[in-house]
Amino acid sequence: MMPDNEQTPAPNMNLPAALPASPRSYRQNLTLLIAVVALGLAGWQWLETRQKLADTQQEVTRRLAEAEAGNQEERGAQKQLREQIEDLQSRQGAFEGKLNEFQGQSVALQSLYQDIARSREEALLLEVEQAITLAGQQLQLAGNVPVALLALQTADARLARLDRSAYLPLRKALAKDIERLNALPFVDQAGISLRLEQVVLAAERLPLASYGRPSEKAENAPAPAAEPWWQGAGRQLWQEIKGLVRIQRFDGTDPALLAPGQEFFLRENLKLRLLNARLALFSRDQTTFRNELKQAQSWLGRHFVVDDKAVQAAQATLGQMAGVALNSDLPNLSETQGALRTLRGGKEKR
Repeated sequence: MMPDNEQTPAPNMNLPAALPASPRSYRQNLTLLIAVVALGLAGWQWLETRQKLADTQQEVTRRLAEAEAGNQEERGAQKQLREQIEDLQSRQGAFEGKLNEFQGQSVALQSLYQDIARSREEALLLEVEQAITLAGQQLQLAGNVPVALLALQTADARLARLDRSAYLPLRKALAKDIERLNALPFVDQAGISLRLEQVVLAAERLPLASYGRPSEKAENAPAPAAEPWWQGAGRQLWQEIKGLVRIQRFDGTDPALLAPGQEFFLRENLKLRLLNARLALFSRDQTTFRNELKQAQSWLGRHFVVDDKAVQAAQATLGQMAGVALNSDLPNLSETQGALRTLRGGKEKR
């Protein structure tokens, strides 16, 4: 590429041939050409460099904007993270406070549980002591073996609920006493008492021998058939006449005569004999029990009609009960009571 002012003019056919240029002018033209080319290259390089600088500036600006946005997001995330950390720290502080409170409550509950366990154990021991005392009283005062046996079994069941080796000596003593009471012959005190009560109630209706056979009651007499009035009046008159005379045969000794007012006292005294026998039954008094029954049997045979079925049933009932052997030699609970005292003494020393 050559500059316009340095273009070679078109040859003019009319002019004479130009003289050859001198070497000095050629070098100037070449130098000028090189300078123009260099200047063009420098301008093109400058433009290209400027364009690249502009692109680079835009890229740097874009990246700075992205970095700024990233920094803002990071600052927001850091701020949110700090808030979360502060929230977690506050929650951790609250949790530690609740944990300390829970530990305090746990210690208090453990202490309360131990107190309740000790109170429960003391209450069970008190129940055991009361049951053993009741069993001893029933054996010594009333001779009631079933109740004493039930009380000892209840005490053993209470000790079994505790399940501690410290109570094994007391349980062994209870087992021995329970075995002794089970070995005793059984006496049906309730059944005997009910049979005595039935005889006491029947004493009001037993016929007395001094009054002969009991008169026929109107409600038991057969209902008369339909008859004329004069036949009914005659029959009633004949009944009145027959009642004026009574013929009675006595095969044995004459019955004891009673005054009209003594029937009540005889029946009441018979009831008292039977009630005394009942009390002797509960107290296991064999001698008094048999004596009262024999006296009642004697009165039934002497003052009441022995041929009457009710009197015979009462005599048979009293005879059967008189043959019952009451337990007079009952075991004591000294071994169990001694084991209980030893256990109580060991607890008090603690």
